[in-house]
Order: sequence, then C-alpha cells, then structure tokens
Amino acid sequence: MRHHLAIVTALILAVGSLLTAAPSHAQSKSEIVIGVQCDRTGPTQIVGTVLCPAFHDYIALVNSRGGVDGHPIKAIEIDHEYKVPPAVESYERHKKEGAVTMAVYGTPQIYALTAKLTEDRIPGTSPGFGSAAAADGARYPFIFPIAATYWSQGAAAVDFVKKQLGGNLKGKKIAYIFYDNPAGREPIEVIEDLATKEGFQLKTFAVPPPGVEMGAQALDIAQRFRADFVIAHLFGGAPSVSIKEFKRVGYPLRKVVSFVWGAAEANIDGAGGFAVAEGYYAMQFAGVGTDYPVLNEIRDMYKKQGKEPPKEMASTVFYNRGVLIAALHVEAIRNALKAKPDGKLTGNDTKAGFEKISNFTLGGLVPPLKITATDHEGGGLVQIWQVKGGKFEKVTDWFAAYQDLVGKHIKEAAKK
Repeated sequence: MRHHLAIVTALILAVGSLLTAAPSHAQSKSEIVIGVQCDRTGPTQIVGTVLCPAFHDYIALVNSRGGVDGHPIKAIEIDHEYKVPPAVESYERHKKEGAVTMAVYGTPQIYALTAKLTEDRIPGTSPGFGSAAAADGARYPFIFPIAATYWSQGAAAVDFVKKQLGGNLKGKKIAYIFYDNPAGREPIEVIEDLATKEGFQLKTFAVPPPGVEMGAQALDIAQRFRADFVIAHLFGGAPSVSIKEFKRVGYPLRKVVSFVWGAAEANIDGAGGFAVAEGYYAMQFAGVGTDYPVLNEIRDMYKKQGKEPPKEMASTVFYNRGVLIAALHVEAIRNALKAKPDGKLTGNDTKAGFEKISNFTLGGLVPPLKITATDHEGGGLVQIWQVKGGKFEKVTDWFAAYQDLVGKHIKEAAKK
C-alpha cells in the first residue's frame, strides 16, 4: 500500500511540475529575423565598421529587455565589401533565413535589389542613400529611404549655400564635387534645376573611384573656376582626401558643405583632425554627439554585463545612424506585431509596419519622423553641423528645402 501511494504521489508531482512549467514554455516566442548588409572590409569600411556594430548594439538592447512583445530579434549580418554580386548573394541567404526586413547597404546594391525586394515582397531600407525616386511609396512599395534622399540632400545643400551667401545665388559659382558612381551622380539633375531656378553657375567635378586622388579637381575648383561655394558628395576615404586637398590649395573649408556620408568624425580624423578641418560644414540625418537617452541605455547595458562601452560609440555620427536604422526596423516589427501578435510575420506585414511609423524621435535623435504608404522618405529633413573649436557644432535646426522641386522630380520619375 505504501509503495502504491509513493508511485501515485510521484506521478502527481511530475504532472504538477509539467503544468507549472507550461506557462514559461508558452512565453518563449518565435524569433524575428532582420537581414543586415554591411561593408566592413571594402572601400566604405570607414562607415560600416561603426554603423553595423551600432545596429547590433541596439538589437542587443531590445533583446535584453525581452525582445519585441516577447519575440527576440535576430539580426544576421553579411559583409558584401560594397560589391554588388555579394550583396545579391547575401540577400538570397537572408531570404532563406526567413528575414522579413532587409537593411540594405549601398546605392549600387539597392539598385540591384529593388526588383527582387518588390518581387519577394520584403521591405528594404536605404537610409540617406539609394534611389531618391524611392521616396514614392506607391511606385516603390518595398523600398524605404527612411531618411533624406540624395535629391533632398542636394536641395538642402543649395538652400544652405544660398543663406551663407547672403540669400541670393544669382551670378554665383557653385562647384559640385562627387564620387563618380550612381550615388554620386544621383543629385545632379536636382542641383542643375536649382541652378536654373536660382541663377547660379554650376560646374561638376567627378572623382573616379576609389577617390584617393583629387588634387586636380581641388586646384580647378579653387584657382580656375574660383567657386564661391563647394557642395561635396564623397564617401569612404574620399571626404578626408578632399579636406586635405582643399586645405593644400588654400580653399577655405568654411565654403564647403558635405552630404551626409562625408560628415563623420572618421572623415575629419582621416584628414588630420579637427584642427585641420576647422570650418568644414557637414550634413546630418541623425543627431550628433553622445547625449541621447538611447545611447545612455546602451552604455548601461554594457556596464551591467561588466563590459566597457564599445570604442565605436566615440564615432557618434555613424554610430548614431546605425542605432537609428536598427530602431526603425524594430519599430516596423513592433507595429506589425500589433496586427499579428502570433509573430508569424511576412514582408507584407513589416511593410505595413514601416508605413505606420509616426511621431518617431528616438529620444530626440531624429525629428518627429512619419512614414506613410506614399512617403517612404519621411520628409527629407537634415541638420547642418560645422567643425569648430575641435568638435562638431550644430549650425541649423532640422529643415527641408525646395520640396516642391524635389516632389516634381519624384513625380517625373514615376512616369519613366
């Protein structure tokens, strides 16, 4: 009898333990995959080696808090070295891994993948680069610039130059120096239209890849063309070279404004430091510096793990952008889960999630961002910062310029 009771009791305890364990097992939800492309070893590694770790740091922060509604986020990164064939291959690998959003890296890469993303119905982001026409969500339903495109950056640069030159560009000479690839050529048509509209003389100066030599262009701009202002659209190691060359030929850096990929601490360091680059203007689509709540949260996460915050955080321009891009992917997933809490998301679900992003600021890192089904850019807002006194100093608040003209180009692109 005692033996029989012992068996019954053991069975009851076993069943009870299974019942007790059941709820915790139910709380373990499926992971959601983001495909992340990067360049850590190619010509734009100066960006990728900071931006991509920042992306992962934000995902780690989210997962340290239980994921998104209990779903862990898995960000799978592949280094494509800024080459198109490996980018296409990485896309296919990410798709097989079940990625429901793609963080694409590079203008040639987003051009190559646009048809695939649309055909497979998976949203891909191209923040601050890529096809400016993709701001039109109706024509490009699965491409999300989610930051100022090169058309918006070109318009903002001209508007800033106009203000710097006293509010009138008639008869002024403006040089546009650019990396000679699809990304560098993208804004030319908008800047040409603005030259006609504002009455300035525009001259373009192409820099062949990899952009390590531009002495001839700098000399031509400074001594032959005698530009009143320079708009620079260079990236990778090229911005550093341009700063050194303009300095060498005696062209004042306070008359140079760079697009967003020549605007980081690494670009200044590569030119010889902040003292060398004094006066240089840089365009930003995310806040600069360390004083943002989300960055404090990442530092606290590392401290709780008994680790020092990563050295990449010191390069705040590219690091902050990486955090922002990751946060926008997570926000799209969060919005998608509201409609589909089981977590069985598709690219259609996350596309709808991106298009529900509204009043998104990430604690002041960006202005209130709103993405809609028709506007995948979010307003094209930028800030201008200047190298001054050994640091970046903010010069303007968030602004967008010539939106009617940019809108005209977007509409015309839809007809092609």
